[in-house]
Amino acid sequence: MTTSDLPVGIDFGGTGIKGAPVDLVAGDFAAERVRVRTPHPSTPAAVAAVFSDLLAHFPDTRGPVGVTVPGIVRHGVVHSAANIDDAWLGTDADRLFTDATGRDVHVVNDADAAGLAEVRYGAARGRSGLVILTTLGTGIGSALVHDGVLVPNSELGHLEIDGVAAEKRAANSVREAEDLSWADWAGRLSKYYRTLERLFSPELFVVGGGVSKRAEEFLPLLDLDTEIVPATLLNRAGVVGAAVYASEAGADG
Repeated sequence: MTTSDLPVGIDFGGTGIKGAPVDLVAGDFAAERVRVRTPHPSTPAAVAAVFSDLLAHFPDTRGPVGVTVPGIVRHGVVHSAANIDDAWLGTDADRLFTDATGRDVHVVNDADAAGLAEVRYGAARGRSGLVILTTLGTGIGSALVHDGVLVPNSELGHLEIDGVAAEKRAANSVREAEDLSWADWAGRLSKYYRTLERLFSPELFVVGGGVSKRAEEFLPLLDLDTEIVPATLLNRAGVVGAAVYASEAGADG
């Protein structure tokens, strides 16, 4: 694959938009990442304009473009908008961004992108069977990848446990808000992951999100039958995973 054929990954979040061309062999950026602030309001048209400007930083790339969205995405259409403008609901983001940029653009849920990146290049590389990645942050994002194939939009942070959505009890934001000790938080996480074990019987859990950098504080405290490891790509996962998704979606037609 020549430099001009490299895909570009764009990680679209509530506060920042990051993008870079990605070397799919190395699983890493092929040029320095560019970061810009998310426009406010973050309407589809405003974000599309930012994407066009961002892609101009990489004029030698002509490969497909992958974009993460913090919401449910089905067939390129956005179906939830918890941390972005409500105007995204029902927007055909694939078509919008393709028309705005003149590139082949494919949109994917942000946690799903991180899951793909970890399976291809990170903590779950070489693992078969079902891998479940969870991102512990403001909420709990999730990705299910089975034998390398993404099962999109799992939204396992919304799973009800004892009548309460799991992320309302076990997200990292809850640990911070309630000033929980690592041990107390680990108790809540154990209950969450044990529920996932019973429902899915995964081969591996991968834990992402910013708090994964402190995995040694809480992962050893979890009482599980399934192996659980911290994510390794950290803040590169969204960009890399988006590029992987776009490359494979384009190849599939």
